Amino acid sequence: MNVSQIMTPGPTEVRENVRMARALATTNPDLDLQFYEFYKETCDKIGQFLNTYNEVRILSGEGILGLEAACASLTETNDRVLVIDNGIFGEGFADFVKMYGGQVVFFKGDRKCKIDVIELEKFLEKDHDFKYATVVHCDTPSGVLNDIDKICPLLKKNGILTVVDSVAAMGGEDIRVDEWEIDIVLGASQKCVSAPTGLTFLSISEDAFKLMQHRETPIASYYCNLLVWKEYYENKWFPYTPPISDIVGLRQAIDNILEDSEVIERHESIGNATRKAVIESGLNLYIKDGYSNTVTVIEIPEGINDKELLKHMLEEFNIFIAGSFGYLKGKVIRIGHMGENAKKDKMAYTLLALQNSLKALGFQCKKDMAQIFLNEV
Repeated sequence: MNVSQIMTPGPTEVRENVRMARALATTNPDLDLQFYEFYKETCDKIGQFLNTYNEVRILSGEGILGLEAACASLTETNDRVLVIDNGIFGEGFADFVKMYGGQVVFFKGDRKCKIDVIELEKFLEKDHDFKYATVVHCDTPSGVLNDIDKICPLLKKNGILTVVDSVAAMGGEDIRVDEWEIDIVLGASQKCVSAPTGLTFLSISEDAFKLMQHRETPIASYYCNLLVWKEYYENKWFPYTPPISDIVGLRQAIDNILEDSEVIERHESIGNATRKAVIESGLNLYIKDGYSNTVTVIEIPEGINDKELLKHMLEEFNIFIAGSFGYLKGKVIRIGHMGENAKKDKMAYTLLALQNSLKALGFQCKKDMAQIFLNEV
């Protein structure tokens, strides 16, 4: 398998010390009491990373597991759930809510803009009878970033629990779980954290646990049941055998982030410089505001085929970037500058490869993207 430079919006490059950590000899995680300490310490480090004192859990499964587990654990038949939707993943929460018997009510925003908090407040003045609400921090297919620091306190003010998908944002965007009153926030190993794919991690507030404990009906799942994790440490019992090597790697990746005092500033600098380079080159960003510092989404110029462009970048420059899907399929390309991808040299080379690939397919940029980026970052 030819290893290329991965500049997709997840999975991302994995640092060597994370790969080496996953190769260490391991114990039996179900029986060795020392691993319970290691797991708890790792959860505490994630809590530090998320700025929360809430309980943290690491689950064996890609990020989608966390989204479903949150909905499975909170939803009972006919519960009204507010789904805040301004993108593919925002809308996708509705599928999980319906799967577990909930009644979905949408608050829909412009898919090229971040959620309008004033409009949401007006909506809630008329109707706020919801058990919980879901919102996506960074909707990866479009690159739009929502102001969860304003949205979540507004929801809690109206007595609504908050569930946030921050899979593509945390680690590259500021997140303050306790200050912003987030009940459940979901992350994953393969995005800004830059560990291999396969783990979900999430923080769970006491309010969320209480809601799960006082359900009228049992949670209709085992693997997606967050409640079975509540007293794992006190009981020294895991609901299922943890993927120990993956967790050891995740621990190292979290340490990498905690040791980087300028991680958020670095993402912001690279995000701003990338957007400026794209605009000044004559290309168009897909969204109008709410720009994420972890992914840039660019409209494909007329006459350019997205598959041919991605193929040219891979074959000629050994660079992996991504198209999109759903309503954006064939219309945009996506560059991930998150985690280990958010490096000056990697991003400059990616923009060079993009510019030359566009030229080979018939589109001439107005200015040198790589040079603009390097001048700005």
